[in-house]
Amino acid sequence: MILPLIIIILLIVFMALGFRVVPQNNEGLVETLGKYSRTVKAGFVFIFPFVQKLRRVSLAMFPAEISKYSIITKDNAEITTSLTLNYLVTDSYKYFYNNTDSVKSMVELIRGHLRDIIGRMDLNDALGSTSKINTQLTAAIGDLTDVYGIRVVRVNIDELLPSPEIQKAMDKQLTADREKIAAIEKAEGEAKNIELTTKAKNDALIATAKANAEATKTRADAEAYRINQLQTSLANASDGYFKNQSLDSFNRLAEGPNNLIVVDKDEISELGKIPATKKIWDESEK
Repeated sequence: MILPLIIIILLIVFMALGFRVVPQNNEGLVETLGKYSRTVKAGFVFIFPFVQKLRRVSLAMFPAEISKYSIITKDNAEITTSLTLNYLVTDSYKYFYNNTDSVKSMVELIRGHLRDIIGRMDLNDALGSTSKINTQLTAAIGDLTDVYGIRVVRVNIDELLPSPEIQKAMDKQLTADREKIAAIEKAEGEAKNIELTTKAKNDALIATAKANAEATKTRADAEAYRINQLQTSLANASDGYFKNQSLDSFNRLAEGPNNLIVVDKDEISELGKIPATKKIWDESEK
């Protein structure tokens, strides 16, 4: 009775040691005496204790960070870059058996391709083309990591930084460019201000000249109108009006200190027709 009981207990222990659990989103690699024998999915798995061994491989997505390292650009400028990526295991057999460290091999592959891409670019192009570099890097990697049983889902360049010496030179250049732009804008503003001021003065001078011209024209028109009206009135005046005007003129002449008048000989006889003149003449004859 004891022997069968011992056998039953040994069987129970054997079964207990042989059952394994493969968690969700994992695969199990079963090795028999150190040699791969099969791949099992998630769930209960039975292996022979002491003869077989179960290795679990996660199929979940992993984040990874590639720390900062230096790259030389096409124009021999040194820049520092760092990346982050997400990957997952697509073939647990390749991942575990084809490489001693598949993740490290994948990282070195990505670093090498990134060096190649940036090494064909100038510094300015590299610093301003992060999205373009990401696209080229993803395309370059492609299915190359399949040999490691890994697929890179996403890769992203976190930063591209020039060396401190280059950064200082770039800062100086940026400052100089900003000062140059500010000086140009200031000069353009002053030139525009002078232009506007000159235009305003010219407009004022033109407006004044036009106003003066209009005023002169108005005065000339008024004078012409006055002369025209005077000529019309004189043309329509009688002889008596002119005789009276002549008499008034002689009277004013006689009252003044300079009462000498010079008259053409042909016109002297006409003075006698004026009564006042004839009287003066007669008095002088006496």
